[in-house]
Amino acid sequence: MRLSVLDLAPINPGETAGQSLAGSVDLAQAAERLGFARVWYAEHHNMATIASSATSVLIAHVAAHTRTIRLGAGGVMLPNHSPLVIAEQFGTLAELHPDRIDLGLGRAPGTDQRTWAALRRDIRASEQFPQDVVELRGYLAGEPVVPGIKAVPGHGTKVPLTILGSSLFGAQLAAALGLPYAFASHFAPDALQQAVAVYRERFEPSEQLAEPYVIAGINAVVADSRDEAMTMQRQVIRARVRGILLRDSPVAQTVGDDELDALAASPQAAPVMKMVQHTALGTGQEAVETLRRFQIEADADELIMAVHGETAQRVRALELIEAAGGLADARAA
Repeated sequence: MRLSVLDLAPINPGETAGQSLAGSVDLAQAAERLGFARVWYAEHHNMATIASSATSVLIAHVAAHTRTIRLGAGGVMLPNHSPLVIAEQFGTLAELHPDRIDLGLGRAPGTDQRTWAALRRDIRASEQFPQDVVELRGYLAGEPVVPGIKAVPGHGTKVPLTILGSSLFGAQLAAALGLPYAFASHFAPDALQQAVAVYRERFEPSEQLAEPYVIAGINAVVADSRDEAMTMQRQVIRARVRGILLRDSPVAQTVGDDELDALAASPQAAPVMKMVQHTALGTGQEAVETLRRFQIEADADELIMAVHGETAQRVRALELIEAAGGLADARAA
């Protein structure tokens, strides 16, 4: 088992996007210092509380402020882009920071249909995802499938690809292409075991990967005391209720904690509560115990943690997990 970090680049209440991005640097530096395997950033658009929309730009900034830790996308939503542009972007990153860059690829738009239209993308672009992955891999491998087109930078960099998903589609595609598979169980846990089983059963070796490799997402809300962690977890749930159930409501930013808690306890919030089903919650020791159980349950080779809280709280969470022996597990493996 390896432990990694998924940085959602949250813009916390009272914080600017610039402050959030500075926090991402602090978090990556802490992850590097403590020995975590990698930090990934997810592409989202038109979300007031997430600052990672320009994923490759954020990776470049964090890479310039770290030395050794792997950094990547978890993921780039490929239907929003042309494969050539992504090959050029991540090829540039790979040339600037050799052997440190990963590229996770998702099929979803990472936003709503109205925003997708603003991105100038066709809603049917996701249907071309398998072909786009093959095209992108060809550019990075130095073996382009489009005659006469070369990604510069990018050509021959062989940036390692990972397929992200929360369904059998991604599992089957990753298996067929011989790529690692990352399951988004930190917000869509339902098909986890089935998708991993299908992926492992159908995996075909490739030049990049000889054996199947599974990464599973899990939330992490970790503090010095369980009471503090529970308080933070309530804040996480309130933020999700506000951002998901009240996203288009005029009262979204003025509704109080009591109303948010009541909404979280209602049947309407069941999908929101499902999103936090897999959470390493509590003290460092409690979190590590949960991580160990979840690694077995998910049949995963690596866990990637979406660590919640303000920057100082997220850094402290990583420190507590390391102090409780979580990374000792990873190093022993």
